[in-house]
Amino acid sequence: MGFMPKRAMVLAAGLGMRMRPITLTTPKPLVAVGGKPMLDHALDRLADVGVAEAVVNAHWLADKIAGHLAARQQPAPRISLSREEEVLETGGGVRHALPLLGEEPFFTINADIVWLDGPVPALQRLAQAWDADKMDCLLLVTPTATAVGYDGRGDYHMAPDGVLTSRVEGEVSPFVMAGIAIMKPELFADRPAGAFSQSLIWREAEAAGRLYGVRHDGNWYHVGTPDAVPLVDAHLREPVGREVVP
Repeated sequence: MGFMPKRAMVLAAGLGMRMRPITLTTPKPLVAVGGKPMLDHALDRLADVGVAEAVVNAHWLADKIAGHLAARQQPAPRISLSREEEVLETGGGVRHALPLLGEEPFFTINADIVWLDGPVPALQRLAQAWDADKMDCLLLVTPTATAVGYDGRGDYHMAPDGVLTSRVEGEVSPFVMAGIAIMKPELFADRPAGAFSQSLIWREAEAAGRLYGVRHDGNWYHVGTPDAVPLVDAHLREPVGREVVP
């Protein structure tokens, strides 16, 4: 299978402002769809492809996330909790957790997305496509038109060789970043401590011609608002083979 990251970062520290009032008492990663919390969907997918360790960052209602992780019946991959005293955003959260992530490329997964795999697991497809000589970041992207729970205009265009270019202001692009990536740790190591978004790193990689994508070949769901919870839950509980309706 070639390279498979040994570690992953699951980004679970957001305040979940758009999900209120649900997130006043429940951290967004613990909101359940399809019969289990979104955080468990991500951790179970990592276990399926043999990732050995996962780091989960937490800030808002961090004790609830810690308690949930401690109670997982099947903790593989081995889980570490990275507590943040302040909101560090996606990039700052990864930088804060670098001592736990090692020196090899690792997965990053947003904890407010859920996906169904095609014939080959999406994480495995990313690993198979990874080429450290030409890539700094490899993003899973999914078609904008069929992204359930997503109401934006997309993020990227993708060339036949996988090179990504950002959407121009005012247009709609065919692909949205699906919240899953392989990243090199050195991209974060020299950043100042504090809050910043991973999108800063993606823009720099794009400018250098080193931002690539893989098209997701299964269903993909974004759970960002209270209205999305029953919508995504219904999709996930449908029999396998249900067509996604944009």
